[in-house]
Amino acid sequence: QVQLVESGGGLVQAGGSLRLSCAASGNIISINAMGWYRQAPGKQRELVASITSGDSTNYADSVKGRFTISRDNAKNTVYLQMNSLKPEDTVAYYCRAHTLNVAGSSWVSWGQGTQVTVSS
Repeated sequence: QVQLVESGGGLVQAGGSLRLSCAASGNIISINAMGWYRQAPGKQRELVASITSGDSTNYADSVKGRFTISRDNAKNTVYLQMNSLKPEDTVAYYCRAHTLNVAGSSWVSWGQGTQVTVSS
């Protein structure tokens, strides 16, 4: 089993910055892709940014140039630096990790979510 613990959400004024962190622990041999998603009430969860084990990144068009995803493999942690935040970024953010366990099985795990609120 894999646990993902997120932190860093909160309230910020428009134009401000926040940094989200997500630490993975448990039955992990290696971590492939990690990513951040967000979901507004009544809407589908959507990709914000992802990063592979080779540090290839992918971003939603709405956050390109404002958000930066990075990872620390030694700490099994992924970060999302969010700059120039807008009120429309207000939503719950979820961490996702694609891991390989000691038995050679592949798992996809989700964090519990962290709320980001941007005031205008």
